[in-house]
Amino acid sequence: MSLQLIESSKVVEGFSLSTRNNAMYDEGGVVMHFHEQKCIDEQSLLELYGSVGWTAYTTDSKQLTKAVEQSLKVITVWQEKELIGLIRSVGDGETILYIQDLLVHPAYQKQGIGTELMKQMVEAYPDVRQKVLLAENDPVIKRFYEKNGFHLAEQQGVACFYKEY
Repeated sequence: MSLQLIESSKVVEGFSLSTRNNAMYDEGGVVMHFHEQKCIDEQSLLELYGSVGWTAYTTDSKQLTKAVEQSLKVITVWQEKELIGLIRSVGDGETILYIQDLLVHPAYQKQGIGTELMKQMVEAYPDVRQKVLLAENDPVIKRFYEKNGFHLAEQQGVACFYKEY
């Protein structure tokens, strides 16, 4: 299926977003809808997180649901009643924005959905200086984030630390 997003009557890299109703289109009509929402049914979350193999999140469905609800911002993508993509951020929304999760169901990857989710999240916080995320050390994932304007921390003279419990 070839998708085309339309934004202000302009097509950018084959993909853009309809600003009139926040939906992606193909030749046959509406395909997917983007929504800002934090209340998402537990089963939809489990199915999406499970589809990408993020089982650390799916072992405690109540915790996952609560984490999503307490996020700073959550943007979802739906095809009819199926949750096919999600991006969520945490932070104060003023000085730092941490992209916590970006997921697109494998059947819908490589169609511009992840890029559009990232664009919407970043554009929602134009004055936030620090936009950060952690991702797997995988060449494909690195290229995706670099394509979306992110840089490896080490290239900026910054170190990243984490502590796992």
